[in-house]
Amino acid sequence: MSKLFVVLLDDKRMNAIKGSGLEDKVEYMFGGNLKAFTMEMPDDKANLILSEFDTARIDTRSCITDTPLAFNRTLFEEIAKAKSLGPEVIDNTLARVAEIKDLAAKESDYLPAPEID
Repeated sequence: MSKLFVVLLDDKRMNAIKGSGLEDKVEYMFGGNLKAFTMEMPDDKANLILSEFDTARIDTRSCITDTPLAFNRTLFEEIAKAKSLGPEVIDNTLARVAEIKDLAAKESDYLPAPEID
């Protein structure tokens, strides 16, 4: 059974896909306040993501979540470049896993854990 992956879209990302035909695939969530693509992820690709990124998990909706921000950015870059949500986008993203891991390692330098009093 395939998993899902939600790609959130802000105004900058919406502008990047403008005129590509992907606008028709945008889903509006929470009363239209949040825009996203929902991609189907084959089990073999989902398992690869889960094995490559130790924070990644499957939630109750069968969505892959908690991937590094670098993964999410790279996935969107590939979507915008290909103007597609097809399997080639996932393959191209996973081909860049070493680069993504390097960027993800730097995320902790920029996003320190919050201090709790």
